[in-house]
Order: sequence, then structure tokens, then C-alpha cells
Amino acid sequence: MHANTPYHDLDMRYIWHPCSQMHDHEQLPLVPIQRAQGVYLYDFENHAYIDAISSWWVNLLGHNHPHITQQLKAQADTLEHVLLAGFTHPQIIRLSERLCVLSGFEKCFYADNGSSCIEVALKMSYHSHLLQGAHKPKFLSLSNSYHGETLGALSISHVGLYKDTYKPLFLEHLSTPVPKDDTDIPQALRALEEILDTHQNSLSAFILEPLIQCAGGMHFYSPEYVRQASQMCQERGVHVIFDEIAVGFGRTGTLFAFEQCGVKPDFLCLSKGISGGYLPLAVVLTSNRIYDQFYAPYTHHKNFLHSHSYTGNALACACANATLDILEQEKILEHNRMLSAYMQMCLQDCLGGLKGVANLRALGMVFAFELVGYGGEQRPSLAIFAKAMQKGVLLRPLHNTIYCMPPYCINKAQIQHIARVLREIVLELT
Repeated sequence: MHANTPYHDLDMRYIWHPCSQMHDHEQLPLVPIQRAQGVYLYDFENHAYIDAISSWWVNLLGHNHPHITQQLKAQADTLEHVLLAGFTHPQIIRLSERLCVLSGFEKCFYADNGSSCIEVALKMSYHSHLLQGAHKPKFLSLSNSYHGETLGALSISHVGLYKDTYKPLFLEHLSTPVPKDDTDIPQALRALEEILDTHQNSLSAFILEPLIQCAGGMHFYSPEYVRQASQMCQERGVHVIFDEIAVGFGRTGTLFAFEQCGVKPDFLCLSKGISGGYLPLAVVLTSNRIYDQFYAPYTHHKNFLHSHSYTGNALACACANATLDILEQEKILEHNRMLSAYMQMCLQDCLGGLKGVANLRALGMVFAFELVGYGGEQRPSLAIFAKAMQKGVLLRPLHNTIYCMPPYCINKAQIQHIARVLREIVLELT
């Protein structure tokens, strides 16, 4: 791994990076990126790195995709942004219609990042109950969950690393155990039922990441639990919010993860891959049943007065429409099934049975395992990151969980390279 020293020094002088301990970069230089194409990032010395995590899970179709780039440029020539209060534009109308048709929902409410999207769903759920005469200030989520960094989203998350410092600031929140595996489903459902029996009259919504808890160590769990747990909540008048910010748009093998669960939530939160990794955009999808509760003359004071300045940005919506074009026209999800099977085979060949590898798993275009037996002085995530970058692959492990979420344009040769690099890293670190 190489670093361009002038860029590194200037960056360290002026920038505070997210989810980082800046002290680490005294020893591990920041990597200035000059350009990107397909699965590759290129630094200023033209070293290439396979973006095996899609730049924090946002880049679905590869960097600098010609169709998305062209549509973004065309939109920039006509309209860059207009406020969405009292105004609209063709890109957002087209996008909203397509999302509703594809998902079966009926209304779209836009935000500009995943955490803000969660805040919208939480507020909308609470407000909806309030309009029906019920004060329900509590929210329920799964153990090991993660929903974002704004205060509401962090309140209902469970990963202590991110939230413990800020506990005095949080919303009222309850947690129910996520199933460890399929044999644990009955016990997890009983625990949920006990919570609902005690708190259902004060619970506004149950929020979960269907199928994969991504920041929670890429924990995979059963669609059957999702179905039964969601139905239990909805039967008791507790809303269900699905956080598909990371797993939407094909990551789990279907366009939306809820399609595999046999249940439809009251609110569906989408972001990250929605714009193909180009620009920030997020949306909450819901039903006319929820929307109609807020629809009244202004003097009835039923308005949902939530807004963001860049809500429904025209450039971001153009990128989202271009992303949907590609997903639909190029049969990406069908192609992904072949890619997923091939990557599972390569990972099994390189890592299966290898000392130091535990719980090798895959779902759709998400692949993960735990590194065990690491005895180095650096924390494992930093050691893995540094080793991988030296070998031309961008990984960002979650402690000792190594995962890949590559762009859908990855090819077999690149998959083989990632598998070989992972094997080398495991052997070197254990």
C-alpha cells in the first residue's frame, strides 16, 4: 500500500474522518484515490485496489458506470436541485412510481441518508399512532442490530461500540434476542411474545434488518423468524419497519430482502445502493393507510412536518433511475445468482477447512467468515485491512469478521484474486 505524502499530510491537518481513530493514521497512511473504474479504485501512483466492500456497501454496479454517469451529466444540464416542498420534478416522479410498482408500496417519503431515513420511519410511526389517539413512545429492535448514527437511529441500535457513550440522550428502547441459528427461532419468538404481552400498548414499532445484520458482524438469520415476528407485531397493532438500507437492491438475491420473508412491513427504509453509489439519497416507502391518517386540511394539524434541504435531489434521483434501468434491462439479479455461486465455490476452495476460518457463509452477494486464532498486536480489523490493501483488495473487517460485498460487475478472475488474497491473509495472520 502506498500513500501520496502531500495529500496525506494535508488531509491529516484539516479532516476528521468518520468511524476512525485518527491516531491510527500516524502509522497507517491514508490512501488518496485519484479515480475509479468498475471494481477498481486507483491511487495517484496508479496502484489498483478491488473495492470488495462497494465503498461501504453503496456501489452496486461498479464505479463510473457509463449509463449512470451519462444520466447524471444530462440531468446536471437541466436541473440540479429544487426544494421538494411545493415543487416536484420528472426524475422523482418517475423514481417514485417505479419504486412503488417494484415493491408494492404506495407512497415514498424522501431523505438524504440512511440514518435520516430511519428517523423518518420512527417519527412517522409514532405520529401515526398519536393521530389514532395512542401514545406509544417505545421502539423495539433486535439484539446485535445497527440502524445508524443519528440519535434516534442509534437509540434503537444494539451494537455497544457505537452507542454506549451516548445512552443518556436516547429514545425509550427495548431489545429482543435475534435468533443465533434456525434452532433458536422458537426461543427467540417466545422472548418477543413476552415483550409484546407486557409492552404492546406502549410500543410504536419493531424495527429489524431482514436476513442480514450487517454492522452486527454480518449475522445471517432466518426469513421464517422475520415472517413470524413481524406478524406477531402487526397483529398487536405494533408497526414493523424493515431497514433495508444495506441489503436492498439485490444484495440478498432478491430486489428487496422482504420478498424472501413472506411478510410486508409497514415501512420500508432504503438508501445506500439506491443511487448506484453516486449521490446520497434515501426513501421511506409506506402505504396509503398510513398516508391517509396525515391527509387533512392544514388547520387539523395532522401534517408530517419533517424535511431535509436536499430531499429528493434531482441529480440523485437521476442516478437512482439509471440504476434501476440497469438492474431491469441487464437482468442483473439473474446474473448475480451465477456470480454468487461462483464466489461461494472459490471461497470454499481457498478457505474451506482452513485453520483460522470459522462460519464461512454466503447470501446473495454477501460473503463472510470469522478469522480465529489471530495473535498479533494490532487489532484484527486494522491488521486485515492493511494486509489486504498491500495485496490490492479493499476490505474493512468488523473486528474479526471478514466480509465481501463486491459490486455486481465483478468478474470471475477478480473473484479468484479476492479468494486467493483472503487465503494468504488467513495464513499470514494465524
